[in-house]
Amino acid sequence: MEPVQEAEASGAPVAPHPTGHDTVVVIDYGGQTSQLIVRRVREAGVYCELLPYDAPLAHVTALQPRAFILSGGPASVYDVGAPGLPAYVLESGVPVLGICYGMQLLAQSLGGHVAPAQQREYGPALVQQTAGGRPSPLLAGLPDQFPVWMSHGDRIETPPPGFHILATSDNAPYAALGREAGDGVPIYGIQFHPEVVHTPQGAQLLANFLHGVAGLRADWSPASFIEEAVASIRRTVGQERVLCGLSGGVDSAVVAALLHRAIGDQLTCFFVDTGLLREGEAAQVMETFGRHLQVDLRIVDAAGRFLDRLADVADPEEKRKRIGSEFIRVFEEAARAIGPVTFLAQGTLYPDVIESSAPERKAAARIKTHHNVGGLPADMQFRLIEPLRYLFKDEARAVGTQLGLPDEIVWRQPFPGPGLAVRVMGPVTAERLVTLRRADAIMREELHAAGLDRAIWQSFAVLTSVQSVGVMGDFRTYAHAVAIRAVTSVDGMTADWARVPYEVLGRISNRIVNEVPGVNRVVYDITSKPPATIEWE
Repeated sequence: MEPVQEAEASGAPVAPHPTGHDTVVVIDYGGQTSQLIVRRVREAGVYCELLPYDAPLAHVTALQPRAFILSGGPASVYDVGAPGLPAYVLESGVPVLGICYGMQLLAQSLGGHVAPAQQREYGPALVQQTAGGRPSPLLAGLPDQFPVWMSHGDRIETPPPGFHILATSDNAPYAALGREAGDGVPIYGIQFHPEVVHTPQGAQLLANFLHGVAGLRADWSPASFIEEAVASIRRTVGQERVLCGLSGGVDSAVVAALLHRAIGDQLTCFFVDTGLLREGEAAQVMETFGRHLQVDLRIVDAAGRFLDRLADVADPEEKRKRIGSEFIRVFEEAARAIGPVTFLAQGTLYPDVIESSAPERKAAARIKTHHNVGGLPADMQFRLIEPLRYLFKDEARAVGTQLGLPDEIVWRQPFPGPGLAVRVMGPVTAERLVTLRRADAIMREELHAAGLDRAIWQSFAVLTSVQSVGVMGDFRTYAHAVAIRAVTSVDGMTADWARVPYEVLGRISNRIVNEVPGVNRVVYDITSKPPATIEWE
C-alpha cells in the first residue's frame, strides 16, 4: 500500500491507498451524493475511490481500475464548458456504469442525443423494466417495477447506436439502457440514483454491476484496511515523531489507535480544551481515553486564546477558519515542547472533504468549510496524516471496533471540531456559551434517561440569534430561543430528524425554560439532510 499525496494549501495529506484489490474508480462530476456511490461499492466488499473528472491520467492508472462509475452532477452535458468524458474511460476496455449526468454524458459521447426534459423529475419515481426486452445482468433479481429516486432536468431523447432500452419511467423514456457484453465491453446508464436509500433495490443493482457484470472480488473490509494502513503509516513516518489532535470523538480516537499500532511511542496525542466544549467534556475525555488508549496523552488549556480569536465574529465560515488556524498554532507550540515533530494526524472523514470542497472535490459546491480541511493555515509546517480521509463514519466505527476500542468510544455521538462555536448563532461569548452548555446538557440527560442514546445519531442544542416575548411568573420576558435537534443517520451524508417521543421533548423543553436563565422558548428542528445540514452552522 502506497500513500496518496493530495495537494492542499495546508500541506499534503497522507491517506491510505490500497493495492492488490479489485478497484473501482468513481469519476466525480460534482454530485452531492458521489461519496455515497463509493460507500455503496465498499459495502459490496469492493475497494473504490473517487477521482475528479479531470484527474491526471497517472492518478487513475495507478489504481488499475477494473470498472468505472460516472457520478451525477449539476451541469448539463450540452452546455459550453460542461465536464467531459475522459478518453481513458472508453479506451480502458473495462465495464462502465453512468449515473444521471454520467449516463447522459455516455449517451452523448457515443452518438446519442440529450435534451432538456419538459418536466423536471425530482424525488420518488417508479421504473418499469421494458416488456419483452433482453434480460440484463444489471437488473437481475429486480422486480419488473421498482421504486427509485430521480433528480434530473435533462433526459436522453435518442440512445446511442447499439444500446438497448432496459427500463423507463413516466418522465424518462430511457431510465436505464445498456450495451451488453455480447455486443462489446459492457456499458450501462441509469437515470436514477442507486446510491441513496430512497432507491431500495439500489444496492442490489450496484452489486449486479460489480460482481455480475464486472466480475469483481469482494475482498475489501475494515480488517484489510487496518493492515494496509499500518504498513503505509510505517513507510511514510519512518523514525519521525507524530502529533495527533485527539478531540474526544471516534474519528480521532481511531486515528490514534491506528497510529499507535503502527509506530508506538513515536506518537504523542494532545487534547485541546478550546473553551468550546460541552459541560464536563474535558474531564470526561481525559478519563475515558486515558483508560482505554495506551498512548502518551496530554491536555492543553487554550480556552482564552480561542475565545479571543472569535471575538465579534458572527460569520460561520470565518469561525471555522479561525478555529482551524488556531488549532494548528496550538499544536505547533505543543510540538516545540516535545521536540521535533514532522507529522500532524487528524481524524478527517469523507463527509468533511465533500462539504468543504477540498481539492479532490473541486467539481462540487462547497457546503461549509470544515476546520480540519479548509480552515488550516497555508504556512503550516506539519505534514498531514489523515488515514480515514476516504472513509465514512460507519466505516471508521467498524475500524475502531476491529482495533479493539470499546463501545463508549466507538459509539460516541459526533461532535464538531469547532465545538459549540458553531452552535452559538452569531458572536461567541463566554456568557452565551454558559447558556448553551446548560441547555445542551439537559437535552443529553433526558435522551439518555429515555434510553435513546444508540437510536439517535446526533443530538444537540443551538442557541439561536432569535429573541421572543414570553411570560414567566406573570411577568413579560424577552429572552433567547433555543433550538434542539436530534437526527438519525448511518454515515452523516444524509440524515432524518429523529421521532423523539413527545413526552421526552416536553421534559427537555420544560427543564430548559425553567433551569437555564435567559431562555423562554424551545423549538424542535424537524428538517432532514438535505436540504439542511445536520449542524446549523
